[in-house]
Amino acid sequence: MQLYVFTVEPGLVRDVVAAGAAGIVVDWENHGKERRQQGWGTEINRHTPRDLERVRAATGGRILCRINAHGPWTAGEVRAAVARGADEILLPMVRRPEEVDRTLDLVDGRCGLGILVETRDAVERAAELARRPLSRVYLGLNDLRIDRGATDLFTPLVDGTVDRVRAAVDVPFGVAGLTLPGLGAPIPTRLIGAELVRVGAAFTFLRRSFLADLAGRDPAVEVPRMHAASTALRARTPEQVRADRDALLAAVGGAPAPLQPA
Repeated sequence: MQLYVFTVEPGLVRDVVAAGAAGIVVDWENHGKERRQQGWGTEINRHTPRDLERVRAATGGRILCRINAHGPWTAGEVRAAVARGADEILLPMVRRPEEVDRTLDLVDGRCGLGILVETRDAVERAAELARRPLSRVYLGLNDLRIDRGATDLFTPLVDGTVDRVRAAVDVPFGVAGLTLPGLGAPIPTRLIGAELVRVGAAFTFLRRSFLADLAGRDPAVEVPRMHAASTALRARTPEQVRADRDALLAAVGGAPAPLQPA
């Protein structure tokens, strides 16, 4: 399981990548986000082009730059991200295939382009979106909850949404987020990790609580522990997979959906 960390602190960037994280996410998305997420207790990063330069100088690991949702600013943001060394650009809040096509044209093969499926429109059009030459697809639970007008963050994990989107995607797929083994609230990270392994997720973005959980700990110890936990989950028997799925369902309190093989 590839682990990506939201941070622009050069020392931490070096440490977590050296410890085995796949890379770093630099987050430029903030247009309208405060209004959209008001009252939901989410975190809004305000990383800058200079932050991307500093992260690039700190590591040879893979750097993903999340830009703003498609708009008149997209061309400038793509140019700035490419010029400062992003390996991939992430396009959030996708609603229409045309937004992806225009961004692919702007990228013009100079780096990868991944998309975030976090609207009802994107969920419904997942198969059409996934036919584009994308570097990855991530299903974002926070904004999908808001777009749906739902209350529970984790319902897409148990109502079949994640399975349907995953089935449409051939490129690396990710969803939800992990933190250190033994931690995680309100859903234990082990149950989230179990679901990621079940659906065949190739990567995840670490929870915003990860940095707080890591405080005072050695990334060289903790990141390998996270990888070991994922390895152990891949070795489960079918009965253990069903038991973990039942435990997740009980924790979320949602309606069950049939298990689908990874």
